[in-house]
Amino acid sequence: MDLTNCFIFFLLLTSLYFALTRKTPPKKHPPGSMGFPLIGQTLSFLHAMRTNSIEQWLLQRTSKYGPVSKLGLFGTPTVFVHGQSANKFIFTSDGNVLGNHQPPSFKRICGERNMTALIGDDHKRVRGALVSFLKPEMLKQYVGKMDEEVRNHVEMHWHGNQKVMVMPLMKTLTFNIMSSLIFGIEKGETRNNLIELLQHMMNGLMSLPINLPFTRFNRSLKASAQLRAFIKNLISERKAALEQRVADTRKDLIACLLGIGKTEPSIRMSDEEIVDNVIGVMIAGYDTSSVLITFLVRLLGMDRSVYDKIVQGKRMIQVRNMFDYRKMGEL
Repeated sequence: MDLTNCFIFFLLLTSLYFALTRKTPPKKHPPGSMGFPLIGQTLSFLHAMRTNSIEQWLLQRTSKYGPVSKLGLFGTPTVFVHGQSANKFIFTSDGNVLGNHQPPSFKRICGERNMTALIGDDHKRVRGALVSFLKPEMLKQYVGKMDEEVRNHVEMHWHGNQKVMVMPLMKTLTFNIMSSLIFGIEKGETRNNLIELLQHMMNGLMSLPINLPFTRFNRSLKASAQLRAFIKNLISERKAALEQRVADTRKDLIACLLGIGKTEPSIRMSDEEIVDNVIGVMIAGYDTSSVLITFLVRLLGMDRSVYDKIVQGKRMIQVRNMFDYRKMGEL
């Protein structure tokens, strides 16, 4: 009996030994290096972005590791894909195969309920609410505001100057228009404070996610907290004004999103979602719009034929408007 027990105990120990020492087959990962923990390739990536050599940086990775490689960016394991087949895979895959995923640092700055961090039904619902702000009937209400902002900007910063720095001025113009359409805030001290907060947040998104005093990421988190408090106060003000019927849902983006929640419950957004996505809209539109307008101005300055066509088109619109006014007068 004792011999049997010893034999069984020996078999158990042997099985346990082989289970613990058995080598599991390595997981199939793309080639490449993850770099140092947390840092990864973030520093070299940021350097390439700031020196306008990001294209060369990406091509070097492709030539070294091929069209698919792994790396570490902003404290997150990342896969870099390159080429036509990779683009087709990304843009044709549904949410069951490929979903949105933002680095934790992005979520800490822009919020957990930001549209770019949502998937599935939540993503569709929030996207539907935001798109409603861009419907043609809504955009017609904002043309006057945008025209006024552009005219004031040109008069203040362009007229009488022999030389201007286009990119910084386009960022100023873009932010002024966003302040008017998103918050309903006219120029003044509040706008100046907001643009400073937004700039800190933008800097934090393109930095190492190290939350220590005096780091960009730390300043970005503080700026995000201040901007959130500001937007929450605006939401409370808009709610009170809408309930008292002294404000229009077309006044700005916040009022629009609050109004949609009542008229279309299927795409209603919580206050937290409104805060996160207002921040997302600001960050998404600030750089992209200003860069696009800068390149348009550059094209007009370097290609005379394009400039002449724009002027000709504007004159045709003016003539057509004059004709329409005369026709209305006859009626």
